Amino acid sequence: MKSRLVWLLLCCIWGSTWLFIKLGLEDLPPLTFAGIRFFIASSILFGIVAVRRLPLPRRRSDWLLLAITGILAFSLNYGLLFWGEQYISSGLAALLQATIPAFGLVIAHFYLPGERMTPAKIFGVVMGIAGVGVIFSNQLSVAGSAALAGSAALVLSSVCAAYSNVLVKARGQHLDPAILAASQMLFGLFPLLVIGIPLEGNPFDFRWTPMAVVALLYLAIVGSVIAFLLYYWLVRNMEVTKTMLIALVTPVVAVTLGMLVLNEKLDWRTIAGGVMIMSGIGLIVVRTVKRLKA
Repeated sequence: MKSRLVWLLLCCIWGSTWLFIKLGLEDLPPLTFAGIRFFIASSILFGIVAVRRLPLPRRRSDWLLLAITGILAFSLNYGLLFWGEQYISSGLAALLQATIPAFGLVIAHFYLPGERMTPAKIFGVVMGIAGVGVIFSNQLSVAGSAALAGSAALVLSSVCAAYSNVLVKARGQHLDPAILAASQMLFGLFPLLVIGIPLEGNPFDFRWTPMAVVALLYLAIVGSVIAFLLYYWLVRNMEVTKTMLIALVTPVVAVTLGMLVLNEKLDWRTIAGGVMIMSGIGLIVVRTVKRLKA
């Protein structure tokens, strides 16, 4: 029962982060917003590392891996994500980022010998990408060029996140999860702030409304630190195949919250494309579950 409650809580947290990103972007510029989020989160995680007295990596190759994956997963992924969500709905952003497993399968084919592409997996990837194409088909004509660019940024961010995930699985599974997340955030936040502050101005001059502060703290503490700790607790206490189903639930939560709180609308192409994306990812997850149980 406890594992199920944590699973449900994680779905709610990760599904709600899209809403809080959208709320924060009403007052804060994207790159610096993301950078400050991970500065707070990484500081807390390094505090946890210190309390637990976890040894830091000693090999140069490990630090290189952390730097590369940190830039991919946090600088590029979240930089593009925060920038893109300025121009599209939070629900659409969540749907487009749900393509991470599809891109991950393609990339894993070249890095992980045990995760080769199969006809079923290829069909799932094609369906997911076709869903993206359906969504893109009316972004320019209905929502304008900015929305199309925002959607493209979310898809590119998914590719970066997927590449980072595959690299960690291929070369970083010996690293402690707390050190992995804290170090990746640390390496990832510097490009965000180095680029963001000159372009977006002094953070002390930002419009720090109560909602902006709440959004920032929620994303840093709840959406990053607490969610990370809950997830790795769940991995130890629940079958990994069940934890994978979180990827199918969070976009649904995000879309629902966007409609209820922000009054976001979904046109038929977005709904159709979203169904195709989730069906493709669902097929990938089901095939992976069967392989792991075999």
